[in-house]
Amino acid sequence: MIKREISAIIKKAAKEYPAILLTGPRQSGKTTLASQLFREYNYANLEDLETRSYAENDPKGFLNQLGGGAVIDEVQRVPELLSQIQVIVDEKKINGQFILTGSQNFLLLDKVSQSLAGRVAIFNLLPLALSELEGAGIKIAKREASETMFKGFYPKLYDTETGISRYYANYLETYVERDVRLIKNISDLSAFKRFLDLCAGRCGQILNYSSLANDAGINQATAKGWISLLEASFVIFLLRPHYRNFNKRVVKMPKLYFYDTGLICSILGIASPGDLDGHYLKGGIFESFVISEFIKARFNAGLARNAYYWRDKTGHEIDLLLELGAKILPVEIKSGQTITSDYFDGLNYYNKLSKTKPEYSRIVYAGKQTQSRSDGKVSPWFKLPELVKDTI
Repeated sequence: MIKREISAIIKKAAKEYPAILLTGPRQSGKTTLASQLFREYNYANLEDLETRSYAENDPKGFLNQLGGGAVIDEVQRVPELLSQIQVIVDEKKINGQFILTGSQNFLLLDKVSQSLAGRVAIFNLLPLALSELEGAGIKIAKREASETMFKGFYPKLYDTETGISRYYANYLETYVERDVRLIKNISDLSAFKRFLDLCAGRCGQILNYSSLANDAGINQATAKGWISLLEASFVIFLLRPHYRNFNKRVVKMPKLYFYDTGLICSILGIASPGDLDGHYLKGGIFESFVISEFIKARFNAGLARNAYYWRDKTGHEIDLLLELGAKILPVEIKSGQTITSDYFDGLNYYNKLSKTKPEYSRIVYAGKQTQSRSDGKVSPWFKLPELVKDTI
């Protein structure tokens, strides 16, 4: 079993809060992690029809039968339980009473905010990080970047001999047919699938709601609602532009990325690592991969994302800006395997404009070499665990 880096802060929080909520995309390992960390707790899975019926019809009796110290899986299936949990934790005032897991959605977060504000610590569990694979003895440096991105990072792909293409096809079918219906009442699922395909084709690009809505045959309000749905279920994330405005001429729209590269490869119909190497979106997928590794590391440490991009209206751009206290770390991301001088053009322009010292600059690329240049440091993709660790 692969050890998850978020484990330590969850155990610590269970000593400080009456309830823990572990959320994230489906099949990211929430159930496994909660059961592993709290083995002595009673367990209930609300996906089970009989268990869910009991919880819906008699929430008080259901929780009393579980007793003190309970893991409740897929709590979004019965959000009404949260009000009764509030009553119990306020009466007993004991930390670590309830460990809740659930795929994030609007209703769940609304209920948590209403019922358990100040009583619950919330953690986001994303798919596996490169550092977690390394910790499990998986030699990522022996692979090509395209091979790693094509496989993706969902735990089941590393725990069993599951076929990659079949896994993601089933994942997408289940997500659209069940989770989307549960999160938001969408009558035309084929339109939503088409919308998801169009989002995949815009990976790494600035999000234009008007263009996306027109191509999908829907209005802008629907497009914004569906983007929010994909965000809430951890399929995509939007990278916001950095707020620092040097010349009042910066781009202010977010860029669209996917949390898992294996998933986006499946949506795009990429059938092999070789197909990914020659794909027109390889650069955007590689950016998704690198940026998500930084986000995973911050979530696993219980930190805010604090990740942005920067671009002015003349085309100068930095793929990733990490806000680390008073320091800004600029990171350029290149999917090529050969380092060239133009890799540093964006960094040099930004550093001069922002008065950032070159030694703070980083380039992550799909090649093999590590270099320390006067314009900044270059890291190969498989060195990401070391690089992200320095930002925590």
